[in-house]
Amino acid sequence: MIRIINVSKSYKKTDTQALIDVSIDIDQGEFIYLIGKSGSGKSTLLKHLYGQVNPTQGHVVFDSFVVNKLKSKELPALRRQVGVVFQEYNLLDHKTVYENVAYVLEVTGVEDHLIEHKVMEALTTVGLKHKALDYPSDCSGGEQQRVAIARAIVHKPKVLIADEPTGNLDPRTSLLMLRLLHKINKSGTTVIMATHDYSFVNHMPARVVRLENGKVKSDRSKNHTLLILNNTMGEYYVI
Repeated sequence: MIRIINVSKSYKKTDTQALIDVSIDIDQGEFIYLIGKSGSGKSTLLKHLYGQVNPTQGHVVFDSFVVNKLKSKELPALRRQVGVVFQEYNLLDHKTVYENVAYVLEVTGVEDHLIEHKVMEALTTVGLKHKALDYPSDCSGGEQQRVAIARAIVHKPKVLIADEPTGNLDPRTSLLMLRLLHKINKSGTTVIMATHDYSFVNHMPARVVRLENGKVKSDRSKNHTLLILNNTMGEYYVI
């Protein structure tokens, strides 16, 4: 589904090598933790998946799209298949929760009679149907992030990209957010979650790709990760 092929990215102005010969294959329906310290290249890599930046070398393939070869007018077709959630919620303060989620559909030309059903379905998925008429200022930080997730999934993307989505949340709310992302993944959506917090893997194991200084340091499947965790506890089996 997604192939990242020998991707390197350098920024001449800052003389920074953000990514170095990165290759990753991602299948439809996977949940992937993209792990690494700040500055390891996580955000830069994610930006390549929806065409915000292009590699200095290499290619990014998303289904039938060669992302780094797309023209500007072709990018909207790609981005309709990708939902993105950031650490910052980026909600419109003057619009209600419902209107924030609906806005994505309005700007992409979805017919009016379809919007209400899609928005309420997305809000139900994230557990915020009851907040539809509230404003972002009436919501907690965790609720605002759930609104952002509803906005990202309202057009039913194939892939949900979450770039440090728990960075502004307390530990308890972070785990609730993690469970929500896994719930969305269970519906068939591929989820790629960038985080510096390795403890999430202990709570809900999945494939782990670790970046270090712009390089893939390790890439472990869910079963491999489970084996490592179980070995740590003195148990030697894979589920």
